Amino acid sequence: MTVPKEYIPHEVEPKWKATWDMSMYHFDWNDSTRPQYIIDTPPPYPTGNFHIGNSLNWCYIDFVARYKRMCGYNVMFPQGWDCHGLPTEVKVEETHGITKNEVPREQFRQMCRDLTLGNIGKMRATLMNLGFSVDWSNEFVTMEPAYYSKTQRSFRKMYDMGRVYQSEHPVNWCPRCETAIAFAEVEYDARDTKLNFLNFDQLKIATTRPELLAACVAVAINPDDERYNSHVGSNVKVPLFGHEVPVISDIQVDPSFGTGVVMICTFGDKQDVRWWVEHQLPLRKAIDKNGRMTAIAGKYEGLSIPECKATIIEDLKAQGHLYEQKNLDQNVGMCWRCNTPIEILSERQWFVKIDTDAVAKAADEISWLPEYMKVRLDNWINTMEWDWCISRQRLFATPIPVWYCKECGEVMVAKEEWMPIDPTRQQPPEACRCGCTEFEPEEDVLDTWMDSSITALHVSGWLSEHDLKLPAQLRPQGHDIIRTWAFYTILRSMALTGKRPWDSILINGMVLGEDGHKMSKSLGNVISPEEVIKEYSADSFRQWAAVGGSPGSDVMFRWKDVVAASRFFTKVWSIYRFSMSHLEDYEHAEVDVSGLEVIDRWLLSHLNRLILSVTQSMDTYQFDEAFKAIRGFSWDILADNYLELIKSRLYGDDGTGKQAAKYTLFVTMDTLTRLLAPFAPFFAEEMFSNIGEGSIHVQSWPQAKENLIDADIENSGEFIKDVASAVRRYKSEKGMALNARLEKIELYGVDMAITDLIGVTNSPVEVIAGKPDFEHVPVNVKPNMGKIGPVFRGKAKAIIDALLEENPKKIADDISKGKISVSVNGEIIELEADFVEVEKEVVSAGRSVDVLDVSGMPVVIVR
Repeated sequence: MTVPKEYIPHEVEPKWKATWDMSMYHFDWNDSTRPQYIIDTPPPYPTGNFHIGNSLNWCYIDFVARYKRMCGYNVMFPQGWDCHGLPTEVKVEETHGITKNEVPREQFRQMCRDLTLGNIGKMRATLMNLGFSVDWSNEFVTMEPAYYSKTQRSFRKMYDMGRVYQSEHPVNWCPRCETAIAFAEVEYDARDTKLNFLNFDQLKIATTRPELLAACVAVAINPDDERYNSHVGSNVKVPLFGHEVPVISDIQVDPSFGTGVVMICTFGDKQDVRWWVEHQLPLRKAIDKNGRMTAIAGKYEGLSIPECKATIIEDLKAQGHLYEQKNLDQNVGMCWRCNTPIEILSERQWFVKIDTDAVAKAADEISWLPEYMKVRLDNWINTMEWDWCISRQRLFATPIPVWYCKECGEVMVAKEEWMPIDPTRQQPPEACRCGCTEFEPEEDVLDTWMDSSITALHVSGWLSEHDLKLPAQLRPQGHDIIRTWAFYTILRSMALTGKRPWDSILINGMVLGEDGHKMSKSLGNVISPEEVIKEYSADSFRQWAAVGGSPGSDVMFRWKDVVAASRFFTKVWSIYRFSMSHLEDYEHAEVDVSGLEVIDRWLLSHLNRLILSVTQSMDTYQFDEAFKAIRGFSWDILADNYLELIKSRLYGDDGTGKQAAKYTLFVTMDTLTRLLAPFAPFFAEEMFSNIGEGSIHVQSWPQAKENLIDADIENSGEFIKDVASAVRRYKSEKGMALNARLEKIELYGVDMAITDLIGVTNSPVEVIAGKPDFEHVPVNVKPNMGKIGPVFRGKAKAIIDALLEENPKKIADDISKGKISVSVNGEIIELEADFVEVEKEVVSAGRSVDVLDVSGMPVVIVR
């Protein structure tokens, strides 16, 4: 066989990508002979750019999917696309130079669909370029009727359960996106603001939001605050606006903050909502859906929130109401899509009732990897106060399947058999209970999390021709969406089926740039996976993902790690090419391993330890440990030692020894190829094409033969390896060629085969029982001039000359007694023992020899 001298990934990877039959990755719905392994793959948002964070997560998924298939599982690694949402609408508006309200609703939605389909095509290409073993037969697109009909049916089912309802209720509102958002979509940003101190009629208050004075409905104090107790039950007049509000007491007021008096507005924050509900306060809407002041703001009507704030502060100063301002650090709730500060508005919206106990129970049944990530879900559950607002005031999303009777106003929710349906385009096929046949459609759409929170159900066969296979086995996702995707999926799975969605959830971290910061376009530290593929290879990118970090941890992208990955493949290819050059006529058959040479059995023992180690790491999703073990074995044990030790057998005339080496090489290459397959699918396929039949990706995972793991053999092999290394080092230090022949090498006190030592040292090797008899003969005196000079100054030269003329044996005897005496011009001079060094020659049986210490055992080199 002809194995190219160099591995060229830009030729190999496209070849296999074009050749692979992707059906080998398909899940078999009817197979009951293998255990199922369904992966609830994250459906990315189709931006057209499959970014490096996605790619890291998909590498982890692919490592698992390929490994589990090789272990005999019926694996589903589906690919979904979470299509709906604001970013697509914004991009369409930018691309076409329009706003969503300037074209017909359906035309705008079609523009969104067209953009999304184009972006999906680009991202599919990256998935294929990275060698992911996606099951394309189970691809899903959330904007397609086959999928969103399930979202609508889930809405109807939960409506019938009483878990979906419509209500006028305070909601988080993004003025920029002009839509309600859920609490899980609120991010918090630390900002500097001003705490404004106001003369509030008879009291003094401190507030960060004077623009909400028009919405003030009460003033609150702590009942234990003696400063203000006399005011409870009275009314005070709101500055600038003049309406009176009651003074109430509430234990939640912090007496130490500001003045200890708080104004309650509808709504400044979540606490205002709590007080509004508890004390049954009136509702004053000062801010509209566009983030502008309403009519109750009087002369400030129509101003934006920042404009209103600035103007009111000036007016408060001018009228003497504002008497002090202080700087304050504040966490501001922001829309996670556009980073606009959110407002709390009271609007009629659709909600999902949250059962935190059911979510917590299911979360306890799920294995969290790493386990500490579960705390994030627990903390989120413990802070839940409002139900999940699921209606959105957008266009490109799953329609809410609801109409309102024009006659009686009754809500009509579409029946499941009518779905998929768009109420803005279709009327219900039956009349209202009142007999009316005219309806107003619900124009709001569903939160995109309503689509993606049923991915586990969808991929497990829910509402399909297949039997439901819930729970899925794995949910891989980032830690940034635990409180959204993970939380909502658990909630919906429990509500709709009463089952947990998955057995395990695998959390990956974020990708950091080489500067240590999260990758972002604004920082200019973004690297795309396609760049890495073009510069090096897909397998090098995948190796970076495997080695760079462990699940749950953030991973830094560094080009030097990709370079190291590429060099590793170059090294393995060199190993592989050398091995295959000796296996061209080899026909593999099992042999009695006890008949192999020690160094063969040493390698096989390490190889089987490697299988156990990598298998354990893969079972616990420690991909970094798995690949580092493969890399260490390949480089340190196989390349640097074993191949050097067996070359003489491979090139020699000993047929039995040569065959033993070939057997060991074949087993090692075959095993190494299988171990590499989940991580480097292109590289492993190219290796296997010269080893076996078919694709490596339909082969089985190597099984460790624990009977071949032998500590005694390993010790013997290590000694042979160490002797060979010591002799190579000896030759190098002596300036000898590494293939130079020595007169003889003697090993004492060991009992082992020496065939490979003879070959690697190119010298006779003799094993001798017992211990060597050494005599150390002094042959040379070396005065320490650095010590003699400073002590004896002018006499130093004469002393050194005298020492050099003295008998080395006499000086050695003096050193053993602790003092050296030497005659200098008739004067006896005494020196300290460390003023002189005596070189000794080792003599054994009358021969001059060198002795190497290898693991405490003498190795005698006869010159």
